[in-house]
Amino acid sequence: MRANWKHRAMCLWVVAFGMVSAAHAADGVVMPPVKLTLDASAFAPEQIKVTVYLPPGYADSQARYPVLYANDGQDMDAVGLQDTLAALYAQHAIRPVIVVAVDMLKDRASGYGLFDRARRRSVVGGSRIGPIGARAYDYAAWVAGELVPYVDAHYRTQASAQGRTMLGWSLGALNAFCIGWEYPEVFGQVGAFSPSFWLAADRSDANAVESTRLAQAMVDRAGQRKPVRFWFAVGGREETNDRNHNGTIDAVEDLEDLINGYTAPDGMHRRGLRDLGYPVDMDYAAHPSPSDTAAYDLFPDGEHNQATWKRMLPVFLGWAYGVEPAAPVSPPSP
Repeated sequence: MRANWKHRAMCLWVVAFGMVSAAHAADGVVMPPVKLTLDASAFAPEQIKVTVYLPPGYADSQARYPVLYANDGQDMDAVGLQDTLAALYAQHAIRPVIVVAVDMLKDRASGYGLFDRARRRSVVGGSRIGPIGARAYDYAAWVAGELVPYVDAHYRTQASAQGRTMLGWSLGALNAFCIGWEYPEVFGQVGAFSPSFWLAADRSDANAVESTRLAQAMVDRAGQRKPVRFWFAVGGREETNDRNHNGTIDAVEDLEDLINGYTAPDGMHRRGLRDLGYPVDMDYAAHPSPSDTAAYDLFPDGEHNQATWKRMLPVFLGWAYGVEPAAPVSPPSP
């Protein structure tokens, strides 16, 4: 449960100071976001819009910065990215970071999905709106093989996996997880808000969905733990679907199964991150730590929307870029 005072204070503090001018976020001048339109041959003639948010003082220093790559870049205003960063910088709660926000493709459902890097193909699942992830391999190859080198060449980045993080929500979180999983030499951290781990190969009935969830199968097939850290969050009110009638909504159960593993009624076990040797923190709210390797944060009243992801964002940023040692985040004075 989210009873930890320090944890709640971070969210409340950011909300209270959400309108703080970015110019006062921290020492140094804040540059306006850089708008880019980049070619991606696999999607031609469509180009991909990217926005780069540089940290305060970037223009006045020679330092190199970690980079956060975010899917659904068009949502950054809705999730309060700039205000959240400004508030956290002002409190010196996080290290400076470059944010590279990538707008979704025109066909969002085709780009945000799963893929098999070794086989150079997308792993497509079905849904009520049609196929999911038909171009996921192409999109991920562009992110890892073209966008990352471009950013490293044009900005002062920490050009290593440890210096790069991938972030997304909903289908964008499903895709962010897969990019981190399949490109561990490129990305060392992943943030996944409300990930669509429900995506399955067989949707014929509830048992078929649970036994053929594609992200779960990807983890189950892994021979060993990968050198990637994960921060997961989900809302307790994201939906009402409960396919196995056990009192836990599917969005929560799908995520918990991917972390802890899943055992079907017939005894079949699909491994989760815990089975692969990841140290797992299933109650990040109670004892948040930037050192957590696989952290799970349940927002009991969270819904599947941008308002909830806005609340998740400062907590995630504290995990990914928190100043060590982690300092208490104090609420504002009355």
